Amino acid sequence: MHKVFGSSNFAAALRRLVLAAFAVFVTIVAAVSTAQANPKYAGIVIDAKTGKVLYSENADSLRYPASLTKMMTLYMVFEALEAGRVSLNSKIPFSANAAKEPPSKLGVGTGRSITVEQAILALVTRSANDVATAVAEHLGGSEQRFAQMMTSKARGLGMTKTTYRNAHGLPNTAQMTTARDQARLGIALRQHFPQYYGYFSTRGFRFGKQTIGNHNRLLGQVRGVDGIKTGYTRAAGYNLATSAEAGGRSIVAVVLGATSGARRNAQMTNLVQRYLPAASSARGGSNLIAKNDTSVAPAEIQATTSASAPASDGLPNLPHTGPLPDPRYNGVAQAYAAPAPGNAASAALDTLRPVAPAAASAAPVPVPQPAPAYLPNQGAALQPTTPTQSIAAATTTPPDVDAITTASTPPSAGWVVQIGTSPDKDMAMDLLRDAQEKGGKVLRSATPFTVAFGDGASQVYRARFGGFDDQKDAVNACNALKKKGIRCWAAAQ
Repeated sequence: MHKVFGSSNFAAALRRLVLAAFAVFVTIVAAVSTAQANPKYAGIVIDAKTGKVLYSENADSLRYPASLTKMMTLYMVFEALEAGRVSLNSKIPFSANAAKEPPSKLGVGTGRSITVEQAILALVTRSANDVATAVAEHLGGSEQRFAQMMTSKARGLGMTKTTYRNAHGLPNTAQMTTARDQARLGIALRQHFPQYYGYFSTRGFRFGKQTIGNHNRLLGQVRGVDGIKTGYTRAAGYNLATSAEAGGRSIVAVVLGATSGARRNAQMTNLVQRYLPAASSARGGSNLIAKNDTSVAPAEIQATTSASAPASDGLPNLPHTGPLPDPRYNGVAQAYAAPAPGNAASAALDTLRPVAPAAASAAPVPVPQPAPAYLPNQGAALQPTTPTQSIAAATTTPPDVDAITTASTPPSAGWVVQIGTSPDKDMAMDLLRDAQEKGGKVLRSATPFTVAFGDGASQVYRARFGGFDDQKDAVNACNALKKKGIRCWAAAQ
């Protein structure tokens, strides 16, 4: 009798397991098929090394960007940082106009301020609308002028069908984009600002008494994903731009107009897991999108489209006109001149033949769950994490000031503290020597090394100290260095 009873329980448990697995499969298949049937849906996957389009569906149809808008807001911040117009410690004041923006928001009161670094983290994680407006007013003088600067910059990057009217992505019927344009922007963020791109991997940070987590649930859940940005409004649907890098391969993918956050995440997970292994593994890679406004867009990314042609989805294809930023305002707008007539970046170079969408019968993909971990409470300290896939070299020598060299094997485990980046390797080593001299016993047992990131003219060297056994040790070391005037952040190796 006992044997029969046990067999019955086993059979019932097996049936429940099969039904549960089937339910997950149906959910994923439904997410993929719904994406194809949803009239708002648009998607694209681009090999970030070669520019080859690996997947495309409605990639050139106009859509609302929602909070993907903040990708361009951050691009403008990074550009201002690189040009020296602001620093990470610069203060951004909040006007009454910025403070009254609706959620998601950081909740900074009128007349108060935050640092540029806090603004970056708030935009990446909480997607704070009040912060976006404060940034716009600080860099552009007004929301309207900053939106004009954003649109001008979009033209310079070859984003021919994108128009910005605000810095946060809250509803505006004139603010539109395409999946292809957002993918171009994602690639530009990675290639143009490797020294700041690590902020997009931030899982959470402390602001006052708040612990703020990232809205991007794929971070830490899907192999290779290191950013970039989520977005949602009722008109736009659920949007997600994603960067993924693993095994020497790199892609940028965009999903627009999904009907729910779960379906958006499932579709993006499917795209990453399907197309990242198909991306090029060749070493190096070209700079697909030049920083200047006279760049030639890669033929496979820049499809044959016209700003005056009707959109295939029936949405209005709005003209991209309007006054240029006033170059007299604080000298900031001078960096955002419109592309010159005949700019090849906005010309049609080739006709894209979209790759067939992923079939609904693809292998089931688990729906990612919310990221469980936040960074520990370290008072007001902000500790963004950075991607670790790009680490190419490190040293195994003792932390001697005169022995900072680059070897072929990075530290195998543990945590690192990054203190800066430089386009010159010797300057990166000087950063390490200076930090060791100022840090004293804080870095006595740490291992200094440099990390080459990027290639060609865009290559930079990250100055790091390794050898920290866990997150707490690295964070504590970084906090101690900050008290000595050394900027840094802690990251997992």
